[in-house]
Amino acid sequence: MVFQRANLKKSRMDWALLAAIVAVLIIGTIAISSSVFFMPHQSKIIKTQIMAIPIGFTVLFAIWSLNYQVFQDQWKLVYTIMLLALIGVLFFGVVERGARSWYRLPLFSVQPSEFARIGVILALANYLDKRFGRIKELSTVLGAIVLVFPVFFLLIKQPDFSAVLVTLPIILIMLFCAGADVFHLSVILGYSLITALFPIAWTIVDLNPELRNSAAMNMFFRFSEFGINTAIFVAAVSGTAYFLWVLSRKLYAKISGVYFAGAALVIILGFLSGIMVKSQMKEYQQKRLEVFLSPDADPKGAGYNLIQAKVAMGSGGFFGKGIFSGTQSRLGFVPERHTDFILAVIGEEMGFWGTMIVMVLYIFIMRRLIFIAHIARDRFGYLTICGIFGMFMIYFLVNFGMLLGLSPVAGVPLPLLSYGGSNLVATLTAVGVAQSVYARRYALA
Repeated sequence: MVFQRANLKKSRMDWALLAAIVAVLIIGTIAISSSVFFMPHQSKIIKTQIMAIPIGFTVLFAIWSLNYQVFQDQWKLVYTIMLLALIGVLFFGVVERGARSWYRLPLFSVQPSEFARIGVILALANYLDKRFGRIKELSTVLGAIVLVFPVFFLLIKQPDFSAVLVTLPIILIMLFCAGADVFHLSVILGYSLITALFPIAWTIVDLNPELRNSAAMNMFFRFSEFGINTAIFVAAVSGTAYFLWVLSRKLYAKISGVYFAGAALVIILGFLSGIMVKSQMKEYQQKRLEVFLSPDADPKGAGYNLIQAKVAMGSGGFFGKGIFSGTQSRLGFVPERHTDFILAVIGEEMGFWGTMIVMVLYIFIMRRLIFIAHIARDRFGYLTICGIFGMFMIYFLVNFGMLLGLSPVAGVPLPLLSYGGSNLVATLTAVGVAQSVYARRYALA
């Protein structure tokens, strides 16, 4: 027993995970320092980064020292604080880049959406744990949607579509890991895709005005605003669904009318959500979507950022130009180089191998999170780690996909690499929760 306790004490911290986190953070801090070297406010940026690191690690170790199950016991408090912070920023926050997403404090600014993501993971993990016996029921999935809907609504009101882009897949991952019915998840995914596809289709038409010469395409483009056309679309979808249901009965197909009604409802809700998303998009967000669809259409304007980022990465070759020696990034050819395009800085200065090291470290972090999820002592801990894993995975896919042209420039930072005090502290908070789950993986803990 003495040996078991001593062995347990030695392994309360996942040192491999912590080492990978520190390694990524060191690379990120070096890249940020290099990228802002010639910027007018470079001292402020570096000072914020240096100040956020000890704060983040203090929070990490504080949460690690706590029993993570306290978040399940106090989930209502966590959820309430999260909503109040998101509501408050709409009234007292400052506007940056067209979004009211920040609290401006004397020494630094705080972005509550970064911490709200952790709150969503904890609240949803508790909900799914309590409803585990009924996880296959539609009511459970609908309950999860009701739980997170206020958060999404408040994020869209800012508007902060990047936060929604990251958070929605996390919820689907947690539902899948909890064992939710695949059909129900497919419906949610279908709704999400329809919501995204309508604004994309309207943007394609907008980028190609000749398409509007077609009467059908012109009518489709006019659907992008609420009005009489909205009612026409809803009536058309509803009528089509009813016609197909009647036809199936004539053909003696034993398909319940609920499926036709459900499909129509998903399409209509996705359509209405698509209109709302398009109407809430700021000009710079619309430009990002246009760049994704046609990056060479405006190489000196909207497409400039992405093109220059690719040039910077390509110019680095295998071994890079050397730390603090990148010309594309340091001389300002790559905008937002310390945030959205930090990978371009790493690619130029550290080369292909530097980028690969970052990728391997991220994959290693995600593998450690999978390992911790498997050895968690309870379902709440398991689901919480699934959510944190999903967070790292989505950040990883979006950022690498962005530079490869597989996803639009979404303004999503790469945790531990990109500049951003709120994101850094929130990320280390999540790591602290993961370490707490690891430390208490045995009942003895």
